[in-house]
Amino acid sequence: MNAILAPRPLWPVRLARHVVSPALFDFWSTRINPLWTLEQPLARIVSRVQASRDAVTLVLRPNRHWKGMHAGQHVNLGVEIEGRRLQRSYSPTVLGDGNLAITVKAITGGLVSGHLARDARIGTVVSLDTAFGEMVLPGGTDNLLLLAAGSGITPMRALLRSLAGRGMPVDVDLMYWARRRDELCFVDELDALAAAHPRLRVSYLITRDDASPDPRIDTVSLDAITALAGRRVLACGPGGFVQAARSRLEGQVAHFAAEAFSVPVRADGDEGEVQVHLARSGRTLSLPRGTSLLEGLEAQGIRPRHGCRMGICNTCACGRQSGTTRQLLTGDLSSEPSSQVRLCISAPSTDLILDL
Repeated sequence: MNAILAPRPLWPVRLARHVVSPALFDFWSTRINPLWTLEQPLARIVSRVQASRDAVTLVLRPNRHWKGMHAGQHVNLGVEIEGRRLQRSYSPTVLGDGNLAITVKAITGGLVSGHLARDARIGTVVSLDTAFGEMVLPGGTDNLLLLAAGSGITPMRALLRSLAGRGMPVDVDLMYWARRRDELCFVDELDALAAAHPRLRVSYLITRDDASPDPRIDTVSLDAITALAGRRVLACGPGGFVQAARSRLEGQVAHFAAEAFSVPVRADGDEGEVQVHLARSGRTLSLPRGTSLLEGLEAQGIRPRHGCRMGICNTCACGRQSGTTRQLLTGDLSSEPSSQVRLCISAPSTDLILDL
């Protein structure tokens, strides 16, 4: 685990915990130093570098409360924009000096990504939550196939750095998709890793290059991947990419794991609305069947707790009393009463009653 070890709290800090609330302590202490808090992990932006045509890499220096993370995990990062505190999930790379590097691509309509990519300056302070996610290196000696599309390269970069630090103990093939060549990130670093480690092969696939064969995940040739059936596959990218990778490879390889940073495009059969009753507030809403419950509720002015918006952190999970939902990443239907529903990756299929 890449962890920054926090020193043992000094006695004034231990005393403060007994005599003042953390919120009050933080309010005054951050007036002296923006990173001084009683318990809250914070980080300051200390560097920003253009990573590609439409992405920027920010280097963050965390305070003493940051507990560290495994390579490939995600962290909910909080920023203040026009007086509102907003969170989004990113997959940092832990650098040799303990700083964290995140790469942010400005997404059309993305309030947080646009702010970080265009407006956040050196010195800006952001909040950090505990790391989460299962996109971590497996144990054992199985060879790996890493599939990344767009911003999905960020956890893969962290995994490759971790493997390189161990001498690349298994065969690794990275297949990295982008729409255009100038949208690729970390090309020099990835090429250098491949040159230094013969067991690593890196392939770049450009989807809008008319001169190349169709490189989409559901059609691209995998003949060059030796012993594919024995590979452990990790995939990260948009929902449609992950869905296509899962359809092609799950059950054909030793193990398949994936994380998507968006949900797939709505299917044609997802038209119409259903009635969703919120048991705690007593409200009943008409929500579209093809949209995540989180997005549908937000469109109605309701703001449920949420974090990653990718189905990983479980911050948005709430209880279901009745009704059927569809998991947007896999298409699976669930109707078990008293089960937890992850609002960000679940769409209503029938009328629902939720514990909200």
